[in-house]
Amino acid sequence: MVTTQTDVLVVGAGPTGLMLATVLARLGVDHVLIDGKAAPTTESRAVAVQARTLEIYDQLGLVDEVLAESTRAEALSPGYLDREYATIPLQNLGGRGTRFPFVSIFEQNRNERLLVAAHRRLGGEVLWNRTLEQLADEASGVIATLDDGSRVRARYAVGADGASSLVRRLRGIGFAGTTSAHTFFVIDAADLQGLRPTAVNVRLGRGELLLSFPMGGGRDARLIGVVPGEYTASDALDAALRERIAATYGVTWGVANWLSTYRVHHRMAERFRDGAVFLAGDAAHVHSPVGAQGMNTGLQDAHNLACKLADVLQGRAPESYLDSYEAERLPVARLVIAATERAFGLVTSDRRVVRAAIRILVPVVAPVMGRLLPRLPLGRRIFGYLSQTRIRYPMPGMDARGRRDPVVGRRLPPFADNNEALRAFAWQVHAYGEADLLGARSLGLPVHEYAAPSESALRAGWLYLIRPDGFVAAAGVTGAALTVGLPHIPRQNAGDTK
Repeated sequence: MVTTQTDVLVVGAGPTGLMLATVLARLGVDHVLIDGKAAPTTESRAVAVQARTLEIYDQLGLVDEVLAESTRAEALSPGYLDREYATIPLQNLGGRGTRFPFVSIFEQNRNERLLVAAHRRLGGEVLWNRTLEQLADEASGVIATLDDGSRVRARYAVGADGASSLVRRLRGIGFAGTTSAHTFFVIDAADLQGLRPTAVNVRLGRGELLLSFPMGGGRDARLIGVVPGEYTASDALDAALRERIAATYGVTWGVANWLSTYRVHHRMAERFRDGAVFLAGDAAHVHSPVGAQGMNTGLQDAHNLACKLADVLQGRAPESYLDSYEAERLPVARLVIAATERAFGLVTSDRRVVRAAIRILVPVVAPVMGRLLPRLPLGRRIFGYLSQTRIRYPMPGMDARGRRDPVVGRRLPPFADNNEALRAFAWQVHAYGEADLLGARSLGLPVHEYAAPSESALRAGWLYLIRPDGFVAAAGVTGAALTVGLPHIPRQNAGDTK
């Protein structure tokens, strides 16, 4: 029986597993990536890439490829039935909070192809047609038995194997939640008519919902909505949807390049870590497509976990540092699930009072919000939540409410050319203005100097400790103030500052 020794076994080569493996390869961590499929996904499936995910692709040097192949949705267009009531430019909401103030339509199959190629360029390989059968603990980590009889012995294993995750089931981890009573459809429609072609359209109805995302080709779009009744034959469903959507929303289309139905689940694993085993992506959390958060949340799980695994395996952090993965990512998943479940339940409610409120309020509120949101802090907050650029992690030194500094616990806001330094995937110190450079260099980390910011939450004269994933771990006016954010043993090039 052949046994392969590695540091990390990644089970599942969807977007989450591929992102995890690509970052591990970028950081020089030995790993094995397996998947039961024969090749990457060919269906479009998830479609939207949010601003925070684009920042991760930028860190990997892949964002230019994403932007060249994607379709940019630059506005949000809310409406009711066949009426559009506002067009809200996302650029006006995102402002200077990100270099990517828009939604990029870059389908799941394209994400997978991009990451497979990037992983290969870094020396990685996907072992297709390999299925996990058993996963057992041992003193040095875990040992996995595959369907071909081979085994993989690893320090750590990550289940990125989807909502029906075998890894999760083998570890006995609960996956509680709810399932919607409605059945939903997904259509990749050509020659769409009746909706704004360059926007994310949100049309509400009488307990119904129609979402559209632009997919290029002029009027090609992804449509998502509620199936009227029960249909088993795709031809009958296609005809019924065309008739219902034309009558309800005034929307028509030509060829349906893909048509599928599904039930929406809102579920989360009871824990994201079980000893040497971790869960990420759909294996850890699933929810509705409202807000286009699912694939993005999984990609960001992978980015966060890969950086932590590298720090531990390469001696920059203790084993206990891996507990911060669950501490950081589980609350994000909980918030996304709660928000999408509430929104989803509201717009598909069968209650007459809710339907009446939506019918009355949308025509009144949407135009007002379209005018006011770009001018109000609320608009930036909404964009921050949807784009996932507003995520804040608990960091050492924060008080009970997470307050210590406006940017501690958040990803480093864009300023000057600080994104260039982030591509190093390294612990580093950023100094803005006349800062204590001697104290900064005493930590033995790379130090990057920038002019004093004028319009930023970054403070002139302050030092910021940046993690490999781009999040701010600590801030202060002296190098000593940053040590609270460093993993305590042994620090990267820390010399005598331990």
